[in-house]
Amino acid sequence: MITDYQNARRIGEHEKRRAELSGRSPYLAALDDFLNTEDIAAEDPLGILEVPLDLFAGTRTRGRQNAFACNFMPLLADNSEFASKWSALYDAQINEGLRDPVKAYEYLGRFYVEEGNKRVSVMKYLGAYSIHASVTRLVPKKTEEKHILSYYEYMDFYKVTGFLGFLFSEPESYKKFAEIFGQNLKTPWPEDLLADIKSAFHNFESVYNEKGGSSVLRAEDAFLLYISIFPMQQLTSADNNVLLNKHLDRVWNEFRTNATQTIRLVESPVGGKSAEELTAESRSRGLIKLLTGSPTYTRANPMRIAFIYERSRENSAWVYSHELGRSELSETFGGLVETIFFENCGTDEEIRHAIEAAIADKDQVIFTTSPSMMKEALAAALEHPEIRFLNCSVNLQVNAVRSYYARMHEAKFLMGAVAAAMSENHFVGYQANYPIYGTIAGINAFAIGAALVDPFCKVKLVWSGKDEYGWENDLLSSGVRVISGPDFIRPEDPGRRYGVYKIEDDGSVVSLAAPILDWGRYYTLIIESILNGTFDNKELSQKDMATSYWYGMSADVIDIILGRSLPYYTKKMAGMLREGIRSGRTSPFDGEIRSQAGIVKSADSERLSYQDIITMDYLNDNIIGSIPKVSEIADKARETVQTVGVRSAVEEE
Repeated sequence: MITDYQNARRIGEHEKRRAELSGRSPYLAALDDFLNTEDIAAEDPLGILEVPLDLFAGTRTRGRQNAFACNFMPLLADNSEFASKWSALYDAQINEGLRDPVKAYEYLGRFYVEEGNKRVSVMKYLGAYSIHASVTRLVPKKTEEKHILSYYEYMDFYKVTGFLGFLFSEPESYKKFAEIFGQNLKTPWPEDLLADIKSAFHNFESVYNEKGGSSVLRAEDAFLLYISIFPMQQLTSADNNVLLNKHLDRVWNEFRTNATQTIRLVESPVGGKSAEELTAESRSRGLIKLLTGSPTYTRANPMRIAFIYERSRENSAWVYSHELGRSELSETFGGLVETIFFENCGTDEEIRHAIEAAIADKDQVIFTTSPSMMKEALAAALEHPEIRFLNCSVNLQVNAVRSYYARMHEAKFLMGAVAAAMSENHFVGYQANYPIYGTIAGINAFAIGAALVDPFCKVKLVWSGKDEYGWENDLLSSGVRVISGPDFIRPEDPGRRYGVYKIEDDGSVVSLAAPILDWGRYYTLIIESILNGTFDNKELSQKDMATSYWYGMSADVIDIILGRSLPYYTKKMAGMLREGIRSGRTSPFDGEIRSQAGIVKSADSERLSYQDIITMDYLNDNIIGSIPKVSEIADKARETVQTVGVRSAVEEE
């Protein structure tokens, strides 16, 4: 009917004016306007599909572009031939339904009509959900651009789910999504699971958009974040919308943080003050005065702090080092601080129970000491905003839980120089655990330090996360005698096989250098920041960013111990490098950087940012070895690598 055309045209004219006022194009987007044929790698016929109408973004060619507003409503005069044809299609849909599919092209998850623009317009006017279309996918050439990498992962996701237009913004998101449901991107997913996901997402998207979420973060990205915290089963019924609204309010800052992709790295304690300034302040006013000046915490009402460990103090050097820090924290603050610990929390359920016990104990600060604990820490932090949660990790996009780690690459740089100075055959070994954020920087800093001392030095890299027991034999069999092994001493093995050591021909072990990560100092700095108010200052408490502490030698949380047997000039060289690092004058990543694949930073370019250092996923050119994929890592560490692994480790092979 012509009256319906007139109504549709009024809607189109209104949308056209809105678009013009906001500076947007008022007409349909034409794919030909922004897509060149050389950008396309292939055309893939997908057949006839039922395509949701909200996935149509425009037309393929410019021909009918101006006949429609950007919402597909018509714009041409009521007495035009176009109006008559539109009305005839409207009548046909009302009386018998439109049977012929439109012809469309899909590009980056959105659809562009080649034949059938008026049919799409009629169906949109009628408020239909979908329309049948004969679809050809235009596959873009693969590049390293984020949206292209994500789309290639989407194509794998589509093959196993059939979901159209379900687009995440970040690479690796589809794998994370699949892992939540125990699925992969190679095997078709069960139909009942797909139905549940569709129902859950529909309910989520409806409430999320009503709250204005579309202006904050893409609905699919928000959905992934939501179900990684809360059970999806709560979304499959509209009756749970009250609970959904409650959860969305709690997690809203996480949506904002993921949208901005901003992580504030706190590189120095207390507003950038040096360790010497902090020590001078503490001496001048006295530590006790600093603490008892707080009206909140006293010896009668101490700050209660919980530490949650993945393994036990007896069988884990990592846990043992944190336990030393916890003990030092208790000694430093005396009766003003009380600490407890929970160990052997290796599963989500065990972590959850430990956190619940800490909450029941009325602990005000909870340290979770492994990246794999972030999921449960975040869920608890959203439920209990009155408690301060911290997680020992770096570069995680989380607002409610702060992360903390140390700039270990600074110590590794010095250790590499020492190792090369003590090698007699231009080879040194390096044992790494897992390819997570910060680990690659440590490997590269070690290799650069070695090359500065011996330009012919090669670093043979082995991964204990792949082979926990055979890595040292691998190094010895290839002639390597100077080795950088585990960073920390194991409680049950108080030998000398940690830090940098040398194995003599008779099998004896000589300690050359070892890193110090003073967790006691680190935890003291964090607790001091809570007590003096800097922890909660506006700069660090913004609702749209993550906060990560990343202290180094300048804060006295990192240092090295030099072996007694080192020559005088080797010790002097290490001392000079150490002072350069502490003062900020020296960085292992100054000047040109050469990876195994070529130059990644020119000599005259700016110093690498800390974010660039943390996310390194390439190896220096004097390293023999490669970065393993997550599939090569031992089962017990895969979750950690999937959570904080560098990109090249978590990418599909």
